Amino acid sequence: MTQALVPVATTARPDTQPEAGREAPWLVYDRDCPFCAAYVKLLRLRGTVGQIHLIDARGGGPEVERIRRVGLDLDEGMVLQLDGRLHHGEAAIHALALLTTPSGVFNRLMRWVFRSEARSRLLYPVLRSSRNAALRILGRSRING
Repeated sequence: MTQALVPVATTARPDTQPEAGREAPWLVYDRDCPFCAAYVKLLRLRGTVGQIHLIDARGGGPEVERIRRVGLDLDEGMVLQLDGRLHHGEAAIHALALLTTPSGVFNRLMRWVFRSEARSRLLYPVLRSSRNAALRILGRSRING
């Protein structure tokens, strides 16, 4: 099953508040996954998208319910909501790569690797498998049990 839902604009708004009637961007990820948590911590998004809400997928809430309602599986990938569109899995990491600042070695590397949709599609299953292995090793459950 492919994760890509919709293309994302490659330009970011310079303002820090969403446009009138627009929801602020948010990212739902697994905070219990050491790789996911480190990735989100190291990304520098606020400089390009302004305020972004980081949401733990295990904590529930309206964003998690929305994701489930549209049939996306959080065990299969994080979800980025940007400009009203949901980006899941490989599409989310691709969109994040396009939005991250080029400062720092980590961000430059992530931007270079995942700005390509083909590389994102190829590498995301490896990242997901690594997450699942890390959760098993640490004795943590998947989000959906």
